[in-house]
Amino acid sequence: MKTAIETHNLTVAYNRRPVLWDIDFQIPEGQLIGVLGPNGSGKTTLLKSLMGLVQPSSGYVRLFGQSLDEVRSRISYVPQRESVDWDFPISVREVAVMGRYRKHKLLGRLNKEDHRLADEALEKVGMLSFADRQIAQLSGGQQQRVFVARALAQQADLYLMDEPFAGVDAASEEAILSLLKEMKQAGKTVLIVHHDLHTAHQFFDWMVLLNTRLIKCGPTSSVFTADYLKQAYGGQLTILSQVSDLVKARDFPIRERSFKDQPK
Repeated sequence: MKTAIETHNLTVAYNRRPVLWDIDFQIPEGQLIGVLGPNGSGKTTLLKSLMGLVQPSSGYVRLFGQSLDEVRSRISYVPQRESVDWDFPISVREVAVMGRYRKHKLLGRLNKEDHRLADEALEKVGMLSFADRQIAQLSGGQQQRVFVARALAQQADLYLMDEPFAGVDAASEEAILSLLKEMKQAGKTVLIVHHDLHTAHQFFDWMVLLNTRLIKCGPTSSVFTADYLKQAYGGQLTILSQVSDLVKARDFPIRERSFKDQPK
């Protein structure tokens, strides 16, 4: 298989403190990939590094065997919902059609085809009936679906999504997951920062397991094991004695957001 994403010796530091340290991996095209690890493990920083939003201290990133600048039009990025100013006065359709601007070098004029593709993307995420509504009037799950629609309208080959399932309702989660599976079938590559260990093995073909360093990268069956989870989450998994049996049973009633509530 061809390689979609490659990192080599990738290190990123904030105020001289490493957030990612010496990350090496290769990911093939056409996969749904989950990036998992405890809070502060560098998951969002990894996505920002791939998008060129943070400058690495060392190492490099290759996308489809080239630098980001050479393939930027093939890459789409969906940031965390919390990082967006949802009070900005803009309609759902206007958000979706923003995905077409890069095709026109940002300053070009959009045409009927661009608007058709934006509406088509909104229809795929079940939000076309909300097209004229202000984005601030939507629920969190609906807002997330609109941002996914904007990414779809771009018609990229690689999608980088930072926690698209965080805080969404069950209907939105189902709609987004169904769409991701369709994207995979169309040959797209989707890399997603994800927190929920309970659903991770169901969602992803591949996983990148981080805790500042790379713990393991590979097919889900080879990464999602008790040993690698212990290396990634350490003492945060206070029920580690049960993890081995859970892995074998493919039943994971564990969610990272509850770890902090577990006794030390």
